[in-house]
Amino acid sequence: MAGVTLANGGDNLGVYIPLFATTPQVIVNYVLVFAVMTAVWCALGYLAVNNPLIGSQIRRHGHVLLPVVLIALGLYILSGAVGLIQ
Repeated sequence: MAGVTLANGGDNLGVYIPLFATTPQVIVNYVLVFAVMTAVWCALGYLAVNNPLIGSQIRRHGHVLLPVVLIALGLYILSGAVGLIQ
């Protein structure tokens, strides 16, 4: 498990270490933006699931919908990456 975690995090390390090393004064800004956006997404998720109109549908079909959305998002990202390579 640790090996998979390190392998998946290598791209993040390759981006963030040089970024933080060259501009350490903005690390606080990055942390604040990350924290605020995490709170916003959590709040939106909470509101969506507790919404009387769509909450029951999300709870009922979410276990099927989530993988479909993630796969579609991954394919969309990969299709854009293929366009950049060509």
